[in-house]
Amino acid sequence: MKTRKSYSKEFKLDAVSLVTEQNYKIAEAARSLGISANMLGRWLKEQESEGAHAFRGNGKLTPEQEEIRRLREENKRLKMEKEIPKKGDGLLCQRNQVKYGFITQHKKTWPISLMCQVLGVSRHNYYSAVRRNEHLEPDPQHDELIEWVQKIADASDYTYGVRRMKRALNSLGYPVGKQRTRALMKEADVSVRRRRKYKVTTNSNHQQPVFDNVLSRDFDAQKPDQAYVSDITYIWTQEGWLYLAVVIDLFSRKVVGWSMSSRMNAQLVCDALTMALWQRKPKAGLIHHSDRGSQYASRQFRQLLAQYKVTGSMSRKGDCWDNAVVESFFGTLKQERVQWRHYQSRHEAQQDILQYITMFYNSQRMHSYLDYKSPNQYEADMANLGKAA
Repeated sequence: MKTRKSYSKEFKLDAVSLVTEQNYKIAEAARSLGISANMLGRWLKEQESEGAHAFRGNGKLTPEQEEIRRLREENKRLKMEKEIPKKGDGLLCQRNQVKYGFITQHKKTWPISLMCQVLGVSRHNYYSAVRRNEHLEPDPQHDELIEWVQKIADASDYTYGVRRMKRALNSLGYPVGKQRTRALMKEADVSVRRRRKYKVTTNSNHQQPVFDNVLSRDFDAQKPDQAYVSDITYIWTQEGWLYLAVVIDLFSRKVVGWSMSSRMNAQLVCDALTMALWQRKPKAGLIHHSDRGSQYASRQFRQLLAQYKVTGSMSRKGDCWDNAVVESFFGTLKQERVQWRHYQSRHEAQQDILQYITMFYNSQRMHSYLDYKSPNQYEADMANLGKAA
């Protein structure tokens, strides 16, 4: 008999917020989270009818705090929409050629796509005008490629370099190479954002018992739910630190569990692992690997591992390479998203990171380790191969 999956209150609230706060369609959000649209629809109805009392448990924000966050978000969006026309000084009343000149002049200040949207012109028409001004013969496919490069860059939040951009264009049916892709990205004014350095913050100076390094840097799992890796990182907001704990399945590099809180305690890592265990229903013998942080060595966390017959594994002291996969994920998250944001509140940061994990990283971002597939696509392809065999 198939075991019914369970979902934590935090997971349900995150799922609902993708629809109510980030305007994703129910089907799209449900597909990215690996749940049915009907289930997500029921959660939405429960949230609408019961408000703060939905999904019985301790919520993180009161209705008053939610309203304050919503108003701040709305004010921020309105400010962005007004900034470009204000700089243009009556530009909205001008003909398109004048708007194109303004866009070209300020393309290093704002994204071309954003200026086109605010000024009411299409990116395709803008690039066509630029090419005509350069006395080049119109090339419909070239214009299509430029538009696709911009769309892919927007969808990836400007995180795709030449290799991933080439793969994305190839998957759309355009047989371009690296040199052509590099030239297209330059013409479309698209470039990848660069990484900043971050410090390791693990505190392993405690008297709690630790597990042996069972994983021993064997990061190539042969099947789903064979080995998970976990860690904690922190994100600065104007309200203070927001701590993020994640659980990653080594088979597909998918983030299968996460939790965010203003406190870095054992409950944070327990919530993240519980989300993964409830969703994935792994068999006994699963390996869970982490660093030697006090949260993972706590009695509460060790009891959770024992309850689900999970084998604990910990890195050697002071060796971040023993947990390289999750360290790499945090580096990617901060490079591609966090370092480009200025979060006014923990809630704002939480929603942005939720969107990154569920709607981009798991469902869209191409991974070189997975032959340039997303974790969701890789798991689906492997499942289909298993059925065919």
